[in-house]
Amino acid sequence: MSTNASSVVLLTLESLGLSNVSMYPAFLLGTLTYLFIMLCNLLVLLAIVHSKKLQKPMFILLLNLPISDMVGATAFFPHIMLSIVTQNRLISHPACVIQAFLIHVYGTGNLLILTAMAYDRYIAICCPLRYNTIMSPNNLIKILVIIWLLNLSLMGTLIAMLSRFKLCRTHIVDLYCNNPSLLKLVCGDTRVNNYFGLFTIAIIQGGPLVVILYTYGQILRTCVMNSQPDARRKAIQTCGTHLVVCLILEINTFVTLIAHRIDSVSPFMRRALGVSVLVFPPFFDPIIYGLKTAELKESIKMLLRRNIGATKPF
Repeated sequence: MSTNASSVVLLTLESLGLSNVSMYPAFLLGTLTYLFIMLCNLLVLLAIVHSKKLQKPMFILLLNLPISDMVGATAFFPHIMLSIVTQNRLISHPACVIQAFLIHVYGTGNLLILTAMAYDRYIAICCPLRYNTIMSPNNLIKILVIIWLLNLSLMGTLIAMLSRFKLCRTHIVDLYCNNPSLLKLVCGDTRVNNYFGLFTIAIIQGGPLVVILYTYGQILRTCVMNSQPDARRKAIQTCGTHLVVCLILEINTFVTLIAHRIDSVSPFMRRALGVSVLVFPPFFDPIIYGLKTAELKESIKMLLRRNIGATKPF
């Protein structure tokens, strides 16, 4: 088969392998997971927006994380839930391209946001006297603009480069659409796309990894040298959780992307890791940051009390 990439073509996603018995439990679990993700991330988002106490650089940066998580969850869950109910794994080419773009924007956004949060914690702990100057409102806006501009421009270019090819195949080798699986459908020489893909991996994966390792190395050094046990324990506890979240996302995303370039890698492992990148960060991010951050947890409680109180009948 050969057709223009811009044509309305039906593509077939990899089978979910669900039996008739497991179909409805899987649909129920997926639906509840999606609703939980959206509800919890929305709570974090609203708590930060409505609380004046949280109008600080750390929480303004954190505000972008639930936005990114909800984009990723919405790009993935509704279509896969529909596939389970209808037992139909078909998706149009335009819908597949949009899903791939949103999923890549989500993954890239999370990595860049977590990197900015690591930098914020580094300044707060290692350079506290200069914190207000370095993380001023103007600088904070610049950081956010760079994050989203870099994200959208790189991912937009990555996906747009596919439009110059014709499709020779229609079977997507993953459970959802992404750039590597779409690239496997096209005809012609894809070396430029592969080189640009490696470039984006180096920028989006390598850059944040260097920043995260450096900042947390400096934070650990400062904490060890701190003579106040309580301050040391609090810093390590807060930043340790953040570091684990960053590294898990980094490793899973990197292995998933590189696995497409290595034929010997198990397709099952690649798909499992790919799905884990879309499910676990959006699920656990609001729990980790909502429960581990005392100010945010208190603001969420106040928001819930206010809304519950407002709904009570007189």
